[in-house]
Amino acid sequence: MHRFNVQKAKSVMWTVIVIMVAASLVLLSLLLAWSPGRPQPFLDAHGQPLADSLAEKIHVDINGVEQGMFIKSKHIGHPVLLFVHGGPGMPEYWLTQRYPTDLEAHFTVVWWEQRGAGLSYSPDIPPETMTAEQFVADTLEVTRYLINRFGQEKIYLMGHSWGSYLGIQAVAEAPELYHAYLGMGQVSYQLQAEQLAYAYALAQYNTNGNQRMVRRLEAAPPTMTVPLPTAYEALRDEYMHGIGIGTTRDMTSVITGIFLPSWQFREYTLREKVNLWRGKVYSRSRTFSLWDTMQATDLTQQVTELAIPVYFFHGTYDYTCAYPLARAYFDELKAPLKGFYTFENSAHSPIFEEPDKALKILLEDVLKGATTLADEEER
Repeated sequence: MHRFNVQKAKSVMWTVIVIMVAASLVLLSLLLAWSPGRPQPFLDAHGQPLADSLAEKIHVDINGVEQGMFIKSKHIGHPVLLFVHGGPGMPEYWLTQRYPTDLEAHFTVVWWEQRGAGLSYSPDIPPETMTAEQFVADTLEVTRYLINRFGQEKIYLMGHSWGSYLGIQAVAEAPELYHAYLGMGQVSYQLQAEQLAYAYALAQYNTNGNQRMVRRLEAAPPTMTVPLPTAYEALRDEYMHGIGIGTTRDMTSVITGIFLPSWQFREYTLREKVNLWRGKVYSRSRTFSLWDTMQATDLTQQVTELAIPVYFFHGTYDYTCAYPLARAYFDELKAPLKGFYTFENSAHSPIFEEPDKALKILLEDVLKGATTLADEEER
């Protein structure tokens, strides 16, 4: 009987192993099928590439490091819009598969993936170059590359979250390179933003009766010093997405909203998808302190004036970079023309959450140097 049980156990074990190997092979096959790694071209009514359109994935030497970008445009004569993504270390072009923006119909959109992130990930990047100052310098170098390549005197820059921290500094340093600055989910003083998010979340979770999350939050409050407590940072994404104040209003989980969809993006190869997440971990390493540097910087004191038009796009429900602080920063920021745009149904990513409204603002205000669609108090 004992021998029979041992043989049966071995049989079950080998069956489980075979099933696991088979499942892994199926998963790998699906991932490879989902990962052709080619940007989708724009086609005309006859299924041919649209004349003068551009859909490419390229690498360019930027300040000594090969950095990747997707460039999408239905006509290469369109104004150039450089999108500086958030993170640190989280490119966002792949989100357009689920949240199309239609920006490429009116702009030559450049989805640059920053040093150490996504297409630009490499373990050979000198660690000493992973500084906020270097990222600002990279932003300026990418800008100059685009100006030269597309023969335009200036471009537009949109910075999102961490990208707004970089972008507003780049524009302050070299305003002559830009038509206008667009801050989406604009960073102001992030340590203070964490306090507002925490207080808002405690109130919301108390209201909706989630006492388990209330207890977890009460056990892990944020500080006004860096680094933020490990317990708070471990809870941050979960509590924000749990009440719709994270990446998008409808995204309830980083796993289902970001991690899993990223593996389904068809314009990355499988290796590039792996590097997307390697770059995320790499860029947020405490060795580089990019996250801590942004948290501790009070931009309201560091960048107080811009020499070009400024437009802030901000979701009412954005507490990732808290809406009230962005509004207050905007009110104090000096610029020749300013427009603040509240997106009532958005959290942290209005161009993905309310793309029609965002595009209307870009076409009717930003391109025309106007603020007719801005919040009432800005008109």
